[in-house]
Amino acid sequence: MSRMGNKPIALDPKVKVEIKDGVATVTGPKGTLTQAIPSDISVEIAADGKEVLVKRASDARQTKMNHGLVRSLLNNMIIGVNTGFTVELDFVGVGYRAAIQGQTLTMNLGYSNPRVLEVPKNVTVTVKDQTHLVLESIDKQAVGQVAATIRSNRVPDAYHGKGVRYTGEQLSLKEGKKV
Repeated sequence: MSRMGNKPIALDPKVKVEIKDGVATVTGPKGTLTQAIPSDISVEIAADGKEVLVKRASDARQTKMNHGLVRSLLNNMIIGVNTGFTVELDFVGVGYRAAIQGQTLTMNLGYSNPRVLEVPKNVTVTVKDQTHLVLESIDKQAVGQVAATIRSNRVPDAYHGKGVRYTGEQLSLKEGKKV
């Protein structure tokens, strides 16, 4: 059984956490994030102000699950407003490329028409070169969802490895037919 929920969250001096009416608000140098807290979970800031503690009211199954979940969400919020999250994608294949105009990402992925994606405002997309994308945000869920949506347009194929990959992702290619 995991006991992640009991682990205290280290609090950077630049980050401020407020809990009011069942809503946690985390403010830092990069922005502000909010998260609703279930009624059976309590969040406390230590007396010295250097760590956040998450506690549960009972040992019911759902309460235990919420305990670990709330702790992970708060930890990700604190990291996000302090340093942010980055995901890098590579376009591998002949003619595969990306271009960004405002919040519209246009991807040529070997289909007859380019794929167009509206990127949420809380995610910043930069195209380093035509085949390398960098996604940045203070919200870990948002940046991961946008990366997964982009990747789902052309998942790397098992035989040639062409498609949209996370930078550094290792693929095990299949051998193919032998004659």
